Amino acid sequence: MNRGSRIYVAGHRGLVGSAILRRLRAAGYENLVTRSRDELDLTDAREVDGFFASERPEYVFLAAARVGGILANSTYPADFLRDNLAIELNTIEAAYRHGARKLLFLGSSCIYPKFAPQPIKEEYLLTGPLEPTNEPYAVAKIAGIKLCQAYRRQHGADFISAMPTNLYGPGDDFDLETSHVLPALIRKFHEAKVRDAPSVTVWGTGTPRREFLHVDDLADACVYLMEVYSGNEPVNVGVGKDISIRELAELVCEVVGYEGEIAYDTTRPDGTPRKLLDVSKLRSLGWEASIPLREGLERTYAWFLETKPAGSPPLRTNQATRRMRRSIPDASLRINPTNRRNRK
Repeated sequence: MNRGSRIYVAGHRGLVGSAILRRLRAAGYENLVTRSRDELDLTDAREVDGFFASERPEYVFLAAARVGGILANSTYPADFLRDNLAIELNTIEAAYRHGARKLLFLGSSCIYPKFAPQPIKEEYLLTGPLEPTNEPYAVAKIAGIKLCQAYRRQHGADFISAMPTNLYGPGDDFDLETSHVLPALIRKFHEAKVRDAPSVTVWGTGTPRREFLHVDDLADACVYLMEVYSGNEPVNVGVGKDISIRELAELVCEVVGYEGEIAYDTTRPDGTPRKLLDVSKLRSLGWEASIPLREGLERTYAWFLETKPAGSPPLRTNQATRRMRRSIPDASLRINPTNRRNRK
């Protein structure tokens, strides 16, 4: 890419897409193309084809997706599978048809088998069963990888895939019924602190281990891969170290300044026991993450406070969330009003 290249960032309002846009602008790229969901429905093949025919982007970052946590994936499996398959197929086909020079597809670490050896290498893809709670989303992401590989093999298209680990950062989803674990913890501990609640209950046992990558690091890696990588196989993007959910909850408590108790609802699902990516391939290409977890959490909490000042009413939930809340009781991290005592 050069500074005048015409670059389309699909999903530019999302967590990943907005970070990629920030990274490109900071590096001096000015010929950037974006469309909101209202302006372009990526699940509509005719709309997508017309957009590519008109705009002719040279480079495409495919960061658009329907995303959510365990609850959302379990509640709307058909929606997650259908919408993500449509977004990927329409965008990849249109990029090829209208001459895009290169496309980077953003996958997810959930594509790997539930009990894959740790750390997870790229070649472990399709070597075992997936985690059932997000299988439809994972299947769609695997299809995106295979589409890129198939277009490369059949048409010579320079389409590549990057597999990020668990992400967090500015622009994250803090809605308790649709968010992932880290933003959910930030919001719950913040609201518990504001209300002086005695404890916060976290789903599961706290023993699963997860790897967390700041989204600005991911954006930097994506731009780097677009510039230097043209291989057939996907590339893992992570930090190369993990942390237990219990340790994460305690760290979020420290960053937020919550002093109550952390309780664990062991009747709730844990998900995959461990998920740590092997990032040796990316390191061999010359890139490593640079934002430590605590620093990243502090940045993210500061962004959250700017978006929702301390002491303000709880964030509003959208219509889909309200329907979900009515249909599934106790479906989020809950504040436990009993057994008040300070967390040491």
